[in-house]
Amino acid sequence: MLFLHIQYYSMPKKKTFKNPQNRVSLRTHKHVFTLNDLENKALNRYLDTYKIKNKSKLIRETLMKEIIQRTEQDSPTLFDNITTD
Repeated sequence: MLFLHIQYYSMPKKKTFKNPQNRVSLRTHKHVFTLNDLENKALNRYLDTYKIKNKSKLIRETLMKEIIQRTEQDSPTLFDNITTD
């Protein structure tokens, strides 16, 4: 009896998933791109080296990071147009 009691409490909990309709950032737009052999080999080597299991997440986060950085660099600032004489 004791064995069954211990086994019951050592079972992992079930994961709960959010309803996709309630998610704020539901991804509905798909983008496709192609790589040449060397680019594909480099990407796969990177994934293997750093044990990355979610390729889509890596590409999405890397792309968005670059977009945000360039947008911030290109945006005007308060003191861009001021010249000193």
